[in-house]
Amino acid sequence: MATLKDRLKTDLTSAMRSKDELRMATIRMALTSITNAEVAGTTARELSDDEVVAVLVKEAKKRREAAQAFRDGGRASRADREDAEAAVLADYLPEPLSDDELAGLVDAAIAESGAESPRDMGKVMKLVQPQVAGRADGSRVAEAVKARLTG
Repeated sequence: MATLKDRLKTDLTSAMRSKDELRMATIRMALTSITNAEVAGTTARELSDDEVVAVLVKEAKKRREAAQAFRDGGRASRADREDAEAAVLADYLPEPLSDDELAGLVDAAIAESGAESPRDMGKVMKLVQPQVAGRADGSRVAEAVKARLTG
């Protein structure tokens, strides 16, 4: 089975052949971020698929935030480009959690940790975050946990 990084490299070649500039630039950027993560630290190493997904999640989040900043600044064409790049990256990420699935995970974590108030939010987040890695944004998870603990 090919790794996610290999899939990205294969898709980059396909994008180059089909002259798909957006896909080509986005995948190149993603591969560069992966390579930077691999050589960061004291020794270079190969990232696992989970670590590659974490890098791609981070890059997709950057694109969404940049798109919002461009929209707020009145630069709709740049915002559209950032949205398009985020969509390309989304092809390589796991399927996002639905609100119901997230609520179920949060409820289970609350029951497991015995959390009763918003002060216990850290305990719940510690249990939920590993389960939703790459499938739900941290702010969305925090919002769901806070809503369950306050309501």
